[in-house]
Amino acid sequence: MDLNAASAADLDAVPALQGHGYEIVRYRDERGGFTALRQLDEVPGLTGKADGLDAVLTV
Repeated sequence: MDLNAASAADLDAVPALQGHGYEIVRYRDERGGFTALRQLDEVPGLTGKADGLDAVLTV
């Protein structure tokens, strides 16, 4: 799933990100998109939760 194209609902469907879809989309809209998966650590409440999701997410 492309982190820069997915909807909040799509992101909430990923168990490790459940409940954070809105925050991820808001961060993406404010900052102009993600260039690396490690930037998910900058989204409030997600520090460390996205580790190991490179099989599910792309940028």
